[in-house]
Amino acid sequence: MPIEMDRDRFEALVDEALDAIPDELASLVHNLVVLVEDEPPEHEPADLLGLYDGVALTHRDSFSPTILPDRVFVFRNPLLDMCSSEEELVREVGITVVHEIAHHFGISDARLHDLGYA
Repeated sequence: MPIEMDRDRFEALVDEALDAIPDELASLVHNLVVLVEDEPPEHEPADLLGLYDGVALTHRDSFSPTILPDRVFVFRNPLLDMCSSEEELVREVGITVVHEIAHHFGISDARLHDLGYA
C-alpha cells in the first residue's frame, strides 16, 4: 500500500539524500539544480522516479558555452506509490537522487544498475 507524505516532508527527504553525498563528490557537481515535481512529464512513463536533464560533464569541453543549469527531477507521486513505508521511501529517494546525479557525471544506466543504483 502506498504511503502518504506532504510535500515539505518529501522535499526534506530529498535534501537529506543530497546531504548524504560525500563532500568529495558533491564538490564536483557544477551548474545543477535538483527539483521535486509531483508527476513525470506527459511523454515519460507514469512510474518514472527521477530524470536528469542536461549535458553530462563528460560531454562538455572548454569551448562549450555557458548554459542554463542542468536539472535533476525527483518525482514525488511515483516514489510514494511504490513504497509501503517511510524507511523504504528514504532508501528509494536516496537511490533516485544518486542515480540522477550520476548521469551528470556521465555514468550510464547500465553501470548504475551494476552498482545497485537502478
